[in-house]
Amino acid sequence: MNYQEQYQHYLVCVEQRLNTLRQDYWNTESKIADASFYSLLAGGKRVRAVLCMAVCDMLNGNEQLACEYAAAVEMLHCYSLIHDDLPCMDNDDFRRGKPSCHKAFGEAEALLAGDALLTQAFEVLAGAPAFNPQQNVDAVKCLSHAAGTRGMIWGQELDLRFENQSATEQQLQEIHKNKTGMLIDAAARLGAIAALADEATQRAISQYAFSIGLVFQIVDDVLDVTAAQETLGKPVGSDAENGKTTFVTLYGVSRSMEMAEKITQQACEELSRNFGMRAAFLQDLAKSLLQRKK
Repeated sequence: MNYQEQYQHYLVCVEQRLNTLRQDYWNTESKIADASFYSLLAGGKRVRAVLCMAVCDMLNGNEQLACEYAAAVEMLHCYSLIHDDLPCMDNDDFRRGKPSCHKAFGEAEALLAGDALLTQAFEVLAGAPAFNPQQNVDAVKCLSHAAGTRGMIWGQELDLRFENQSATEQQLQEIHKNKTGMLIDAAARLGAIAALADEATQRAISQYAFSIGLVFQIVDDVLDVTAAQETLGKPVGSDAENGKTTFVTLYGVSRSMEMAEKITQQACEELSRNFGMRAAFLQDLAKSLLQRKK
């Protein structure tokens, strides 16, 4: 398979599982279920899910298990987007070209929908069809660490702290390492856990994951000032309106993209050293993040 075919294969696996989650884990008559799946099935690139499955595939792991872990990552990611859009956070009215969850269902319902997705993600992990029960224990540990007070929540706290004051590059990197990078790293590590990879292999994968997580954020900052809302699927210019420091406010569009290109090149070279030709898809994935338009 070429890159696009392989990406589509992973995407189909994950979308099929996401579409069956409601009957497995939700009260089907619940309005909160409606709100949860309104956001969860709204599309998107599923980069984190694809990353999880691709790492597992590269390491000759169990695809069914990786798909279950990937679905849990998407659920947790979706929770974070629902909560990010709330008026008490970023106050964004649109997500993926549609009204944000709180605009479509109400603030209380959106809050509970996010809570439901966060909680159920860990039930999915705990009940995944692992070869070794320790894999699911490690998976729960991995994702909870990424989402918690030393991960995404800390990143969100820092993001709010620097909303109306300038941040240095080091502080900006600390924000995005936690707010964005930790979940991307967890997705990659979950793929490695599904393949029963040792700690040395997981560390090598982690180095790549944090690199592409940083690139993802740099490109996000660039798109916030260069893309049209119709293309991006969410409001543009919101960072500037909120007084946030971004890579673009620090360095401008051109230099920011140069930084992203250099980080991508280094990540791909390191992958090649560690995994050889097996890493071709992950290298192509890293390069595609540089070229995304939304």
